[in-house]
Amino acid sequence: MIRVVVVDDQSLVRAGFRMVLAAQPDMTVVGEAGDGAEALRVLARTPADVVVMDIRMPVMDGVAATRQLCAEPGGPRVLVLTTFDTDADAFAALQAGASGFLLKNVPPEELLAAIRVVAGGEAVVAPRITRRLLDRFAGQLTPPTDGGALDQLTEREREVLLLVAQGMSNLEIAERLYVAETTVKTHVGRILTKLGLRDRVQAVVLAYETGLVRPGQ
Repeated sequence: MIRVVVVDDQSLVRAGFRMVLAAQPDMTVVGEAGDGAEALRVLARTPADVVVMDIRMPVMDGVAATRQLCAEPGGPRVLVLTTFDTDADAFAALQAGASGFLLKNVPPEELLAAIRVVAGGEAVVAPRITRRLLDRFAGQLTPPTDGGALDQLTEREREVLLLVAQGMSNLEIAERLYVAETTVKTHVGRILTKLGLRDRVQAVVLAYETGLVRPGQ
């Protein structure tokens, strides 16, 4: 059962999400909140797997709340939903640690599928979209670190991370390196584990922050 917390400043929106999610045999809504600060209080006492998070809310916005949630090891994954289709919002959400970014007008089946994907440990933002956003907003990233976090990776794992950061899928990486796709999946899993990352999106962000990949490269 996927435990979901719904965060939105409009009570009717929360009610609508609750009805859709409650009708699923593999999901249950364990809490809701009207702003980011309230969400943090709810999640402090309520275990959850996925947080469906609005961005623009009073008191504390969804980006700030997402940043705090994703800074905690073992915390819930965040799926951001917003009415604003802007690259700036998407970039802010991904940099804060969100595992997905969708518009509120997506069909219910797409929202449900996204929640299941995020709960399963994957991201619902394509690597190429992530790279496009990072290229555009690179100046807003934290200053590059010395890359020491990457020292624990093998040479092959660094190569795979570089290709992931360049927007390649597992199949494309496998074809580039002349290995099986399952081998690439294994490398990606080890990279995420060694670096303490949640998904491929965070891996791409880290690759930029450490200077492994540079805008336009």
